[in-house]
Amino acid sequence: MNRASPGEHSATPGDAPGPPRPGTPRWPKGPGDSVTGALAGEAENAEGVLTGLALARSSLDRATVRRDDEEWLAAAWADEGTRVLVLDGAQALVSFGADGAGLVLVPPGRAPEGVRFLLGVDEAGVVYFAVAGPRGGLKAGPLPGPGTGPEQPPAPGVRPAGLREVGVLLGDRDAGMFTEAVALANWHATHTHCPRDGTPTEPISAGHARRCPADGSEHFPRVDPAVIMLVTDDDDRCLLAHNRSWPPRRVSILAGFVEPGESVEHALIREVREETGLAVTALHYVGSQPWPMPRSLMLGFRAHAPGTQEITVDGEEIAEARWFTRDQLRAAVLTKEVLLPPPVSIAHRIIESWYGAALPGSW
Repeated sequence: MNRASPGEHSATPGDAPGPPRPGTPRWPKGPGDSVTGALAGEAENAEGVLTGLALARSSLDRATVRRDDEEWLAAAWADEGTRVLVLDGAQALVSFGADGAGLVLVPPGRAPEGVRFLLGVDEAGVVYFAVAGPRGGLKAGPLPGPGTGPEQPPAPGVRPAGLREVGVLLGDRDAGMFTEAVALANWHATHTHCPRDGTPTEPISAGHARRCPADGSEHFPRVDPAVIMLVTDDDDRCLLAHNRSWPPRRVSILAGFVEPGESVEHALIREVREETGLAVTALHYVGSQPWPMPRSLMLGFRAHAPGTQEITVDGEEIAEARWFTRDQLRAAVLTKEVLLPPPVSIAHRIIESWYGAALPGSW
């Protein structure tokens, strides 16, 4: 597979939603409803699992029991306190500033026509939707390709942007909303017909499923699990590889899709063997992150390649792979011999956990 390189802002600049008014649809909150809050803490928890991954953050309750409550959904959409994220493909309007970035949200009355998704409810009772608007509606340009890094630092202002560029700059609420919205929009755009009889399907469950009107079958968003792993040797050197589809000098850790009928452990062992010829043991889970480009869930691991083994790249997907000590990696980055994956990726965080400090260089 292609490698994953794999302060909150107001709704509209200067237009904060404010406290919900009487009659605003509510969804009761309880302890532990915030995913980010439940996982908050050090960069790694006591079990060595990474926390605070850029696209694995969220502060909304997804309000799953409300997805088929048509009366509640209609009331939420009619409320001007509700906020809507408008998508143009996989991009949305983002306000960039000196302190980070925030999504530009609008009230329902200013949202365009398009497939609508319920994203969730915040602690104040404000409801959030996303709409897959018409292509070109935000005048979004092409997305950067795999293996490319974001502009550093981004220029201030309001403009369309994608998750690769802005994911790490967003607050928890916005990062979770944008990731979920892009994942759903990508699925709706590519799964418009029933796989049984080819009939055009219709969105249901507040955009979280589709139904075939001919046979009544229901279809749910596709998620492709993929393993991504940092391999070390007996000298605790890190294995980094260059994918043929990437720009020159870009390197990252190995990754690959889980095949049908295969466990994630077997997928990890198989992918490392196929791409580099190495046999690995001592698999250790370190965290996961959605990567909706278009629909992956990245499952992060550490693994060990014991003894003296020769690296033999497959020559098709992987062009080069080599071992790095921490000093060698630092020198290679500072001299721009290699470019590491950007901080929005789980690959960056896994490499950083091995390195033992913030990674040097630019992306």
